[in-house]
Amino acid sequence: MTDYEDISGKTLYITGAGVSADSGIPTFRGEDGYWTIGSANYTPQEMATRRMYTGNPGQFLLWYYRRFASYRNVPPNEVHRWLAEECNSGRANLITQNIDGLDGRAGNRDYVCIHGRLDMMTAYDDQDALHEATTGVPNIFASDVLEPAPWDDVPAALRETGAGLEGADDPATADDAALEAALLHLCRIRPGEGPRRGVSLKPYVLLFDEYYTDLYRMGTAERWMAEAARIVFIGTSFSVNITAIALRTALQRSIPVEIVDPKPVDLGIPDDMADITYHAMTAKEWISEVVEGALVSCEKPELLSLGRHLAVIGHALLKPVTLACVITGM
Repeated sequence: MTDYEDISGKTLYITGAGVSADSGIPTFRGEDGYWTIGSANYTPQEMATRRMYTGNPGQFLLWYYRRFASYRNVPPNEVHRWLAEECNSGRANLITQNIDGLDGRAGNRDYVCIHGRLDMMTAYDDQDALHEATTGVPNIFASDVLEPAPWDDVPAALRETGAGLEGADDPATADDAALEAALLHLCRIRPGEGPRRGVSLKPYVLLFDEYYTDLYRMGTAERWMAEAARIVFIGTSFSVNITAIALRTALQRSIPVEIVDPKPVDLGIPDDMADITYHAMTAKEWISEVVEGALVSCEKPELLSLGRHLAVIGHALLKPVTLACVITGM
């Protein structure tokens, strides 16, 4: 491992759901995670798709609204704040897979939300059109491509669409049909119809049947990977293509890689092919040791097998990954 203080150039941090777990947000694939909780009729793999948004927008929006409502008042934790300081000081860059927006709320002024942010929305359109509209945009959040998600307007929309029924403005007691009607109204989707291009609102979230574009700052992410002095993965299960792309870039450039997770996954990469250090600890524990200057690493802790995801990582390491890179999970 290269000593933290000896790194010349910026460190690139790539974070997953494990970073937000200390704030009380379930990991995507944990026992009670979003990956396991769908709707009455659909799995998460079916819900989090463009196909569901266009074919059944009411249920799609209801699923994401409930996901947002579950953590709308959750504050950032000390890991988010530490990463914000590192980035704002110019020592590091951050790519997060998380859509909770906590890095921004922690004060990070410039980071890549590679899977979007659930507190923002964009007008529904072709992916290529949105890519072209955002290529070269320095700050996607200051552009007119995004706007705040209207989740907080649901009570008012319930009153407007609830026919004056007593208690109809309470999202906690409203039935699914009433909530779907309110959400369709807020997202400019007519009842019984699909979303309209350039009119209807879609959550700013990369879906399973979509690909990385500059709407999600993919160009910036690739540039940061190409310029990084080292890449540190924190709290990620290595089950999405952005981690595969970053690993491939690190191997091609022969830069150090560090993996921070209580149960790090085995990447299946021979020791003579890469400079990889594993830290079998939480992000909070790792940061404490970095700050204290007493970071002790282990060469090969007990690793969690990557299983079926190993083929995805290996494929990405051996073959070029294009911009049209469909994610395999979150």
